[in-house]
Amino acid sequence: MWVGLFSDIHANREALEASLDYARGSGISRFIFLGDYVGYGADPGFVVDTLMREVEHGAVAIQGNHDAAIVSGTGGMNSIAAEAIEWTRPKLDATQREFLTQLPLAFEDGNRLFVHASAHAPERWEYVTNVSAASRSFMATRAQATFCGHVHVPELFHLSPTGKISGFEPVQAVEIPLLSQRRWLAVIGAVGQPRDYNPAACYGALDVDRNVLVYVRVPYDSETAARKVRDAGLPEILSYRLIEGA
Repeated sequence: MWVGLFSDIHANREALEASLDYARGSGISRFIFLGDYVGYGADPGFVVDTLMREVEHGAVAIQGNHDAAIVSGTGGMNSIAAEAIEWTRPKLDATQREFLTQLPLAFEDGNRLFVHASAHAPERWEYVTNVSAASRSFMATRAQATFCGHVHVPELFHLSPTGKISGFEPVQAVEIPLLSQRRWLAVIGAVGQPRDYNPAACYGALDVDRNVLVYVRVPYDSETAARKVRDAGLPEILSYRLIEGA
């Protein structure tokens, strides 16, 4: 059975709709959402409503730092992220805010762990961008495979039986066997705001029976998403990021 792993949607309606349509057309019927549904983009209400419906139909959703900031505040965020959260907050109703507030920080499914940031103190929102950060995440869990977002750049780390950690940038549309003799840490990338200089939405497809992971890219109408960001009065750099994938 294939599971879709979606992270960092960031209020991007066009990217979310295109990714869901493509995933379902590829045979994916179960979804796990890895956080950051709001912030940066112009359609927070639509995205949260979509997530709520998906959860009602059996999907799993965990909390990201932008979701938490809707209620807890923007401490620790840069000025652009904080401005986007302040713009977003009044656009959400009480039910939508409550949904984001009550989301868990992590989800375990057998020997797999799903979390927005690092498994090491998930509430601190650490970025897994190098071997040192990956090591802290590996040490914090016994899971054979951990899946996270937060970074907006896809990467895959693995821990050998001898304790050596290596990382590499995965190639899209290529099946990667998550071999049982190793432990794995998959940074899924972003649906709604990729930052690896590829503007196409990125999500993970996990075959839970064969333990195989595929990174999927989906082109979408980023011009419309970027225009809506500008029209909303959000920081202009957020529209450029959608076009440039940076």
